[in-house]
Amino acid sequence: MVSIDQLKQLREETGVSFAECKKALEKSGGDINKAKEILRELGKNLAFQKKQREVKTGLVESYVHPGKKVGAIIELHCESDFVAKNPDFQKLAHELCLQITALGGEPQLLEQPWIKDETKTIKDLLNEYVAKLGENIVIKRFTRYEI
Repeated sequence: MVSIDQLKQLREETGVSFAECKKALEKSGGDINKAKEILRELGKNLAFQKKQREVKTGLVESYVHPGKKVGAIIELHCESDFVAKNPDFQKLAHELCLQITALGGEPQLLEQPWIKDETKTIKDLLNEYVAKLGENIVIKRFTRYEI
């Protein structure tokens, strides 16, 4: 049996729906780490299914590092204005700008380890957000500036 505390913890750490968190916890026998891996696989599967869906909207996000010597700008697309305005989508865009500012990205951005959790790649991070938000997400273009 899955405890409400486990469910709450997994939901807070992943942002995935309660129903999916509950399924993952039940499948993992209550092991949070195994449940996260199950959710990561779910994200990959959803991303694959949604990959063909058209991305019609999105946002442009920028970040300039303190000291104003390095920064990045990204064009991140999704399927609907509803998701484009979602704080989680906006957070993803910001995280990607931080990544680009820190490590560059041309051309292997998706394969880079995420600077905040090196057990995940940027592709894994995108897949998690596809699972969380339920829409296809595509990095259209980005640029890193440095003086």
